[in-house]
Amino acid sequence: MHTLIIVESPNKARAVAQYAREILPGPVTVRACLGHLRDLLEGALHVDVQNGFKPDYALLPNRIKTVATLRAVIRQADQVLLATDPDREGEAIAWHVTQIFQAELSGKAVKRVSFHSLTRQGVQNALQHPRALNMPLIQAAVARRVMDRLFGYVLSPILWRGVKGRDLSAGRVQTAALRLLVEFETVGESFPQPETWTVEVEL
Repeated sequence: MHTLIIVESPNKARAVAQYAREILPGPVTVRACLGHLRDLLEGALHVDVQNGFKPDYALLPNRIKTVATLRAVIRQADQVLLATDPDREGEAIAWHVTQIFQAELSGKAVKRVSFHSLTRQGVQNALQHPRALNMPLIQAAVARRVMDRLFGYVLSPILWRGVKGRDLSAGRVQTAALRLLVEFETVGESFPQPETWTVEVEL
């Protein structure tokens, strides 16, 4: 059985391949996807607000060659292990892989593995405990991306119109953080200023 393991970083490929070949039967190929393969492209909102805020993902122009390489090796594999990073974005990247290569993955065993360390024990333990994709984590990543786009494309132009001559932008985290800072400063200004004295000594 030919196993393809997809990681994010090429720096991980050598260690993963070495440890995987010690326990997996048949040939093992490790390839890096180099992070996100598709995203919401620039130049438009790319979120269908009228259809449940559905994102319109597209392949990133700088990942076209990577996609072609992955497509070729996926076709040769019997099973594919999605070993992107063990976090929200890594889960989303793994899901994007399944969406981009639906035709090539059809009929193959596709599983998710999470490497929490690149030691022999860490890699082999993860390979022995594959799982399904974590859809709630994927949905959280999609929601974050949609919110970032809505904040950036909807609120930023309002700032540009309201505050002329300033290069301002609004962000999902940035806007909330600024609100907290303003509230904190306002509360501080409401307190009476203490009387202060300066003492100078000449020797």
